[in-house]
Amino acid sequence: MPRLSHTAIKPVRAAKPQGAAKRQGAAKPQGAAKRQGATKPQRASKPQHAPKPQFAARSVGAAILRSARALRAARVCFGHGTTDARDEAAELVFYVAGLAHDLGSAAYSLPLTQRQATRIEALLQRRIQERIPLPYLTHRAFFAGLELYVDERVLVPRSPIAELVLQRFAPWMRGRVRRIIDIGTGSGAIALACARAFPRARVDAVDISVAALQVCGRNVRRLGWEKRVSVLRSDYFSAVGDRRYDIIVSNPPYVGRAEMRTLPPEYRHEPTLGLASGDDGLDAVRAIFAAARTHLTDEGILVVEVGNTEAALLRAFPRLPFIWPRIAMGGGGVFVLKARDLDAEMGT
Repeated sequence: MPRLSHTAIKPVRAAKPQGAAKRQGAAKPQGAAKRQGATKPQRASKPQHAPKPQFAARSVGAAILRSARALRAARVCFGHGTTDARDEAAELVFYVAGLAHDLGSAAYSLPLTQRQATRIEALLQRRIQERIPLPYLTHRAFFAGLELYVDERVLVPRSPIAELVLQRFAPWMRGRVRRIIDIGTGSGAIALACARAFPRARVDAVDISVAALQVCGRNVRRLGWEKRVSVLRSDYFSAVGDRRYDIIVSNPPYVGRAEMRTLPPEYRHEPTLGLASGDDGLDAVRAIFAAARTHLTDEGILVVEVGNTEAALLRAFPRLPFIWPRIAMGGGGVFVLKARDLDAEMGT
């Protein structure tokens, strides 16, 4: 079962307003995959975006409380940007009310209109009855400080790679970064986060899915980064010629055949192409390994999320010196390899 690593909404303490957005990438199922990822249900943790219990009947805070209770009672699966009922309820209510998460608890006493209350209830019922991940209902997801458009043509962005991007892949990446490729880009979340973190770099956002690239292109245009981010239809490296990259990054499909059959209903709304990766979940990783060294600069790095197929990966490639970064916001299943470390395995 996929393991969720992050939440899409930053914790907001009841005492003081805090910043909103996400996991910066809540992670994909960690047993799941991507052309972005799936994620496993998590037990509700300590409330993070929790309203206080005294609010007017039609206030933001009261709506969050009611929605959270309904989500818990329905036993929906979290993992598409949030890890518990209160965070998900807060995102739903703030979205409908047109509020920034930066307001945090300061917004809980604000009144809602009848129209807003009705809209919250309608979306809540769809979330519960149809088991649709909330980002597909709101058409928004937060990743590494970016707000992105999403729909059912792409996986909901949630990769723990977001944290590594925000750290500019330190300490493994040194020197100037000129070119980056994001394989299986989906919504473009990782590619765009890299473009933001490395403003002087050119980024190739590639995917085999034409439908996914339409979403990616929309996000690129929305940010106005068409000159630096190229959206390419490519089966792994097939469309990039002999280009070499300082960073190859990917949150590929990594859900094995048996696990695909056990995913919660929410994951059935995501494109199978972004999740399923053969019997053991490693088909996509093998394809990346087959050509990664050819397309890496000598000082380059390969960064890939494999979720809970980590053990299978270690069995399949016992000679590779994988580095497994500690993800402070939670989660894991992301490895880093230096270009020279691929030489022995790839026979170069």
